[in-house]
Amino acid sequence: MAAGCTRRTTLLAAGALLASATLRHAVAADRPVVRAGVLKFGTVSWELDTVRANGFDRQAGIDLQLVELAGNPATQVALQAGGVEIIVSDWLWVSRMRSKGEALCFIPYSTALGALVVPAQSAIAGIGDLRGKRIGVAGSPLDKSWLLLKALAADRHGLSLDRDAQPFFAAPPLLNSKIADGDLDAVLTFWPFAARLEAKGMRVTMTVSDMLEALGQPATVPSIGYVFREEWARANPAALAGFQAATNKAKTLLADSDAAWDRLAPLMQAEDDATFRTLRDRYRDGIPRRWTEEERAGAAKLYALLARLGGRELVGDAPAIAPGTFWTGGA
Repeated sequence: MAAGCTRRTTLLAAGALLASATLRHAVAADRPVVRAGVLKFGTVSWELDTVRANGFDRQAGIDLQLVELAGNPATQVALQAGGVEIIVSDWLWVSRMRSKGEALCFIPYSTALGALVVPAQSAIAGIGDLRGKRIGVAGSPLDKSWLLLKALAADRHGLSLDRDAQPFFAAPPLLNSKIADGDLDAVLTFWPFAARLEAKGMRVTMTVSDMLEALGQPATVPSIGYVFREEWARANPAALAGFQAATNKAKTLLADSDAAWDRLAPLMQAEDDATFRTLRDRYRDGIPRRWTEEERAGAAKLYALLARLGGRELVGDAPAIAPGTFWTGGA
């Protein structure tokens, strides 16, 4: 990241932190404040807004405050600076930070992953058909889904997608626009953007979960989660327990009630009913059903694969997932 971008990210985060500090004085003294750093229109806001609107935080003995930030780097800055208690990120980042000496922890938020999407009438039926195709990839060459797709293409079809296809790395909104205009043959993107393409009639050729299963990896491991500082969790066990109870109630409500989604429509920015329903249904698909030692062992197995595929640029110097990455209750 360029130095200018880093400074701008830090300033934006700092401004939001000052605003959030003011809010702390307005809450009841007998309920701990839990500040969550969020993106205004991110999918996490759907769940946390549901918590606040239904009073699940108060019922759980906390006051949840949402601190809107400009992007994922800004949320990480805010957490590291102590300006928020919780953000959402993936466990790879948590493990990498722990390996550097910063004790962060992870609890599940979603198992939802991305997908490889093609136009409805495309002749692409599988990975073997990607030879020579223009593939839009959300993020960078180190995007985890791209690493998995490349591994599967090489393993099953002898394809080197870096050489045998034409990858184009960009932000998800730009990729959606380009494939709609016919400038790309396929897009590998994050689940909310894949859902929007699906709602427009495009076809999901393979999900990232499918790729994981094909590579012998667990497909139900939560991909992203709520991340917090271990020191805070140990000092504030009731606040963390309250946050978990409140978000679990929100998940249950959003899983079972269509009416609960109506008030979220402005946050979802769904331009039509088909997009609204697809986003809702894909969020529901990603609600974690289990979080046991089996899932944590699966994550460790997946880490080993990603470390081999992405190398030091992706995971740093740690060949295995850092102990303590997954919070299991403070034991």
